[in-house]
Amino acid sequence: MDIDVVYVVIVLVIVLVSIVLHELMHGLTAYWLGDTTAKESGRLTLNPIKHIDPFLTIALPVMLAIFQMPIFGGAKPVPFRPDRVKGGEWGAALVGIVGPLTNLVLAFVCFSVAWFSGILVVQDGVLYYAGGIMAQILTAGIMVNLGFFAFNILPIPPLDGSRLLYAVAPDSVRRAMAVIENAGLIIVFAVVLILSQPLGILLGTIINAILKFFVVIFGA
Repeated sequence: MDIDVVYVVIVLVIVLVSIVLHELMHGLTAYWLGDTTAKESGRLTLNPIKHIDPFLTIALPVMLAIFQMPIFGGAKPVPFRPDRVKGGEWGAALVGIVGPLTNLVLAFVCFSVAWFSGILVVQDGVLYYAGGIMAQILTAGIMVNLGFFAFNILPIPPLDGSRLLYAVAPDSVRRAMAVIENAGLIIVFAVVLILSQPLGILLGTIINAILKFFVVIFGA
């Protein structure tokens, strides 16, 4: 197996930038809604060391890049107190969803730059990428951020998508989710390791659907 070292390095750099902005937006939104937990924990920072999880942030994305699979991952969750944010469960849902939405915006920005620079073209309904280092950077920016978006919106505690489920679920479901969430990232590790193949298919389907939507936006 030939490993594209340059591409792996590009992916790693983009992962670090993306997770920092993702987690920072969680913390800033919680702070804006009245919860100072993230600030008190030193997480309102652009320092990637504060946000890195060795497996989700480094090992997993790099391994996926090497095997040319859909790239996804995460970081150490920014701590916040749902009972301290304005708006109750809906305020907490906003704190949760703003992280993945940040990745979606970053992917769209990279897609826009690639589209208008001619790095991305559509022929016969198929999306093609040009060659070169800039194409690798923008392509990685698109795919990494879409992978982060797709993975983190899954309604599995403690992933961000679970905050939306908390807002609409009955109390019995919320109690069950709280039990799962108390296990922390162990549940996420188990899902990634045990269900890697179906998870990859699911995330790939979500990513392709979003890419098609981006193409529609640009009128191709």
